[in-house]
Amino acid sequence: MTGGGQVVVDEPLPLGAGGRATADAVRFLRECQSQARPVRWEPDTDALPFDTGLLHHLPPPASPSTLSDEAAALWRSRYAYGLLYHRRGPDFVTVLDRRDPSASARFTLDEPALLAAFLTVQDVTALDTLDRAQHEAVSVLADERLVLVTRGWAVALPPRLRRWPVPCTSI
Repeated sequence: MTGGGQVVVDEPLPLGAGGRATADAVRFLRECQSQARPVRWEPDTDALPFDTGLLHHLPPPASPSTLSDEAAALWRSRYAYGLLYHRRGPDFVTVLDRRDPSASARFTLDEPALLAAFLTVQDVTALDTLDRAQHEAVSVLADERLVLVTRGWAVALPPRLRRWPVPCTSI
């Protein structure tokens, strides 16, 4: 960490590796976002095995070596704090997703299996450790682009924001 609270990652993040390494890298970026910590990072040299649009709510890389110029420019143009986040209430979670301006969505997760799966994948989780109901719920959440699933590992994408430049009425 440098002065001003910026986090500087010394090694490339393994977003292109897939599996646990990628899920851990995404969780790290999500947690920096959750703490409103600016982060300077670079991706590894492997091509990303998923749509970068899933990550437009996270700070774009300082060096887009594995991204096309078009993909990097799109990420930089779309990124803003608070594009995707979640809030927790008793027995429910609300998620606001504005990563794609033409398809903004608000979700309330109050069905027990969905809620349990969402809370479980706040930590990087191996899919083979989930029971059938949780595995199905993770698939539903991944279809809604709220969870990244990569080579048998899953991690939730929406940060839990602890700093509120986002109006409380926007969710």
